[in-house]
Amino acid sequence: MGVLPEVTGDLGATIPEGGHLVSAYALGVVVGAPLLAVLGAKLQRTTLLLLLLVGVAVGNAASALAPGFGSLLVARFAAGLPHGAYFGIGAVVAAALAPPDRRARAVAFVMLGLTIANLLGVPVATWLGQELGWRTTYGFVAVVGLLAVAAVARYVPAVPAQEGATARQELGALRRRQVWLALLTGAIGFGGFFAVYSYISPTLTDVTGTSESVVPVILAVFGVGMTLGTLVGGRLADWSIPRTVLLGLGANAVLLVLFTWTAHALVPAAVTLLLFAATGSAMIPALQMRLMDVSPDAQSLAAALHHSALNVANALGAWLGGLVIALGWGYTAPAAVGAVLALLGIVVFAYSVRSDRVRQRARAVELAAA
Repeated sequence: MGVLPEVTGDLGATIPEGGHLVSAYALGVVVGAPLLAVLGAKLQRTTLLLLLLVGVAVGNAASALAPGFGSLLVARFAAGLPHGAYFGIGAVVAAALAPPDRRARAVAFVMLGLTIANLLGVPVATWLGQELGWRTTYGFVAVVGLLAVAAVARYVPAVPAQEGATARQELGALRRRQVWLALLTGAIGFGGFFAVYSYISPTLTDVTGTSESVVPVILAVFGVGMTLGTLVGGRLADWSIPRTVLLGLGANAVLLVLFTWTAHALVPAAVTLLLFAATGSAMIPALQMRLMDVSPDAQSLAAALHHSALNVANALGAWLGGLVIALGWGYTAPAAVGAVLALLGIVVFAYSVRSDRVRQRARAVELAAA
């Protein structure tokens, strides 16, 4: 996202067309997360993490070497395939290693990989793309992927597959309505997050009026917000998963509306993006735990599907954001669209929580009668 202007300029594409690269990666995650989690159900989980990281490195190396826009589109899809399964399995490993009352915080620490990437990796990669060309950015990510292989092999304890795990058992998660409602919450509710983030570089230069050299700084500010939000979100999720999700979506809707005004000045825009990143990231551990809790016997698939949902949101947000920009509504229009998506996410999750409580009360009455 940070090198979108460089990629499109070099390959002769428009910014909205460049958004398809974001969507292609996201769709790769959507496809790869459940597929690889199911295929790897019987593998020792740390071994599966290593194989997925190798896939990350290979996909990004292919992106760096892509000769044209079409081949880059395919490479971005391939690079996305191991992403969701990697973070999903990583969350399951973290939860298995943590005490019961600190599971969400353990998952939040895994998710810190994503937020620290936005704090450090994205600004560095954006700077590399601006100074040395966008292919350097993807080459850099491939090298980091190989370093991660070595780190996981050295430091992550061996965690066996779930006892009796089979592909059929993992697929059983798809029969549960609460799993689908949680996925729908993430897919719709987070759409606004990515509608703004996908086009953050041109928004800052064309609307805010800042120079390209300031963009990595604002991306770092966004990363600070994500890091703080993830840390706080883990503690909040250990307190109450439903309240964390609903409060986060509500705050996101308000901040997205606010950004349509604050985007016109650098300091207000930076503050709004900081808060927006924090409230959005605070929901991620909670939604991850929600999926794992409503599918206790198929946690690998449920955890991986969380990242499928987020990348449906990524694809949806990038597509809708590009659509309203292409219609001539301006670079602040994606924020308005995102606010609507956040409100729809609240509706879906509120229904999920309510229906779950009704089911639990009915079950309690049955047990009392028995």
